[in-house]
Amino acid sequence: MSINNIKAQRENNKAQFHSNKPVTKISYWQFLLIAFVFVDCAPKNAYQDYISEVYQTSQAGNNLKLISSDKSETTSSELKNVSIEVLPNEEFQKYYGFGASFTESSAWNLATIPVDTRKDVLTKLFSPTEGAGFTLTRTHINSSDYSNNHYTYVEEGDEDLSTFSVHEDMKGFSGEENDQVRGIELVEPSYDIIPMILEASSIPGADFKIIASPWSPPSWMKTGETAEMTNGSLRPEYYGIWAKYISKYVSAYKEQGITLWGITPQNEPLHAHNAQWDSNGFTPEQGRDFLRYHLGPQLVKDGHLNLKDLESGLRVLIYDHNKSTMNDYVAKTYEDPEASKYAWGTAFHWYTNSELKANNYYAKELTELQNNWPNKGMIHTESSIDIDANDPIGQYWRASTDYAGTFVPFETYTYDIITDLNHGTQGYIEWCSILSNQGQPNPYNNYNSAPVLINPLTDEVIYTPLYYLLSHFSKFIRPDARRIGLKGKEIEGLIYTAAKNTDGSIAIVVFNKNDEALQLSLTLETNTFTTKIAPRAIQTIHLHSK
Repeated sequence: MSINNIKAQRENNKAQFHSNKPVTKISYWQFLLIAFVFVDCAPKNAYQDYISEVYQTSQAGNNLKLISSDKSETTSSELKNVSIEVLPNEEFQKYYGFGASFTESSAWNLATIPVDTRKDVLTKLFSPTEGAGFTLTRTHINSSDYSNNHYTYVEEGDEDLSTFSVHEDMKGFSGEENDQVRGIELVEPSYDIIPMILEASSIPGADFKIIASPWSPPSWMKTGETAEMTNGSLRPEYYGIWAKYISKYVSAYKEQGITLWGITPQNEPLHAHNAQWDSNGFTPEQGRDFLRYHLGPQLVKDGHLNLKDLESGLRVLIYDHNKSTMNDYVAKTYEDPEASKYAWGTAFHWYTNSELKANNYYAKELTELQNNWPNKGMIHTESSIDIDANDPIGQYWRASTDYAGTFVPFETYTYDIITDLNHGTQGYIEWCSILSNQGQPNPYNNYNSAPVLINPLTDEVIYTPLYYLLSHFSKFIRPDARRIGLKGKEIEGLIYTAAKNTDGSIAIVVFNKNDEALQLSLTLETNTFTTKIAPRAIQTIHLHSK
């Protein structure tokens, strides 16, 4: 088209725009339609209708209390404001769950109380609506430090494992196992670990995974013990038999209706000399060789482990000891392709408690583990504290002393959990879910606290601050949720983390260890949610659609 023709076309267009011909009216409505479509297709705020529910547990006495259920509270100029930006599209690791463990001691305590009370306790632990909704748990293969006595699943010297049976975990209690249980009435003597797990799974809405760990092989398989099933190590000639034993346990539990989610080859393998209870030493090299040549192939042979997809079958978590020294230990296995192929991930504990704060809760070690082995899972599988039977609730909020030193348990737990989560950990499990008000039964004078304490003489049930603390995570961060980003100025005494659930809801967990309240302003895209967090308190801010 020539320049003259272009000019002519422009003049014609101008004439049409200013004329009163019908074509002008059509063009005008077309313009409005295009504008409407453009606006309607513009990106919307996916969280524009979200509201907040704020739950708080505090030293002042709140126990997972719903303190607000609105979009925001009235702001206060008297409080220091902390602004935190929620980044829902900045996703990190997937979560498998939070919870506590099934032990023989827990089952014994439940056997001492009325059936209705027992069911209420299990509901409070496993119901996602009526309780904590625990989703990740643990139990022991053979006896542990929280069993009534030493036991295994085979007769002594049975190298063929022909006598293997998990009947010990379902036969119940005689009341004569040790001095701590003798003379206490059992409401249901037939209760035990397997009945406990099955009853817990029957709670409406219950959805939990189980990791099983051996404390010790039978004594006749070991050398160097200092007492029955205590210290020493598995004889190399029994590696193959012990691998079959563990695999048989997995099969036997499945026959009872319990499909295990994972196992660890050995609880606390660095305890070869200094443990007071059931234990078995495995050096990093021994642990590697046991998995590579014996346990891994046996689990594959028996159909428990799928090497093509470690997520689809039983998961093997190596190490299962203190996170302070985990990296040197796991390297021996992960650097060996033939051993590593059987290992889904790493299990670790928090001991010793008093060293956690001084070492920033081992954030450096967690980061190193995640960076070195990004394709391996990370699960915290045990933590516990000694009980103060005279002050089982107050001890969590003040400096308490146990074998590990002096620390404030509630603060230590909260910082440990949140630090773990913010550095790649995918689940957190406390040791015993239930113990007596004296931290028993434990035949080794190692009395722990627990989320639930039961007085077996009066049937009184105590829910400790640990129960509510774990609930802040388990109840609101559900399986398959992912950690998401948070952006805010670092404030002394304030720690937080966040996760997005598969239903789109978001949970932000914040702990304020300071002696003064703070105002939190949480920005989620165009929304701002404001709440006040009390001194020495933890909050879960649950953001979800109306």
